[in-house]
Amino acid sequence: MTLTFLGTGTSHGVPPIDCMLQQYASCPQGVCRQSMLDPKHRRTRSSILLRWEGASVLIDSGPDFREQCLRENIPDINAVLITHSHADHIYGIPDIRSYTRHHPIPFFGSHESIAKIRYAFPYIFDPETPVGGGIPRITTTAVDAPFALFDHTVIPIRVNHLELDGCFGFRIGPLSYIPDMKSIAPDELKKLSGTTFLVLNCLRRGPPHPSHLTLRESIELARAIAPQRCYFIHMSHDIHYELDRAGLDPWMDFAWDGLSVEI
Repeated sequence: MTLTFLGTGTSHGVPPIDCMLQQYASCPQGVCRQSMLDPKHRRTRSSILLRWEGASVLIDSGPDFREQCLRENIPDINAVLITHSHADHIYGIPDIRSYTRHHPIPFFGSHESIAKIRYAFPYIFDPETPVGGGIPRITTTAVDAPFALFDHTVIPIRVNHLELDGCFGFRIGPLSYIPDMKSIAPDELKKLSGTTFLVLNCLRRGPPHPSHLTLRESIELARAIAPQRCYFIHMSHDIHYELDRAGLDPWMDFAWDGLSVEI
């Protein structure tokens, strides 16, 4: 299995517009200025692409989806998993139309996520909408239990993220992917047992945030899950991937846009 990090940033992206409007004067570690020289600090909204045995599976389609596809030269997408319905994870869905010219693409997510996608993009699902090149052809399936996808089993991991009841991470074989969370119930944590490759959100160094893990909390949870390898994502401009790396365990690292790894 190959994992490509399409995006590793928060809902604001890095650099965020508000930091630019302040001429980067209050940027915590100079990450935004450095992003102009070092592309590893330029973070689009979080998403990944998984490839195995001819299948190409996208997890989340945020507002940077088009840019990410062009950057990575993605030729096809066979299925989409949606972690939750916040804008930075679903507002690239209209651009999926370029991959649905010859067949519809199945989407999978929680009942809440699927309902909000259908509410946000009613024209996609309205049979009265005239057929044309601007309408993605997608099917939606609400899931709350493990399901089969291209000879693999996908296990939804329910996590707590602000007001959402249907926010998921996903486990596929040795990989567990959780881009947005604040906490996880003990029964859901057990589903991560045996994970060897973990991708986990890591918003900032501090202070605590009401809906996301901060760096210290992300490190603590990663140690509790104890994978062989862990990459942190969903990072704000508060995280400097070189300077903050000094506080990580040897098997941890910060991901960056465009990084591809074999699992």
